[in-house]
Amino acid sequence: MADQNRQRKVADRIKQTVASLLERRIKDPRLGFVTITDVRVTGDLQHATIFYTVLGSENEAKDTAKALESAKGLIRSQVGKALGIRLTPTIEFQADALPQSAAQLEEALMRAREADERIAEQARSSKYAGDADPYKRSEDLEERDAQ
Repeated sequence: MADQNRQRKVADRIKQTVASLLERRIKDPRLGFVTITDVRVTGDLQHATIFYTVLGSENEAKDTAKALESAKGLIRSQVGKALGIRLTPTIEFQADALPQSAAQLEEALMRAREADERIAEQARSSKYAGDADPYKRSEDLEERDAQ
């Protein structure tokens, strides 16, 4: 097992290498606007999961997944050259769910904001059910007794 610092360094190097390859070397027309968001490497440095996001429609995301899968061999060989370690890790591409989660969270916050605005509007137009000051004071009691 590699220590966590080495594991982190290998993951960072893989991320840089893959991003550079996608930007400059891989010319697949199916490849959309891809961003490598994270790389996770197992403790024994034998397997790397590369998380990515795609800007665009669902079809573009599917096409990008196919393009990444077809370029996996080239990417793995270049990662092996860049790392310079004894065994090159296997590579798996996985679409990152972070953008969808962020969109859902943003939508929930928007609904909560709208509900708060409705409640604030109701509070502005509401009136007290009883007196404005429901507490008894000694002056009020003295006036009542005097009558």
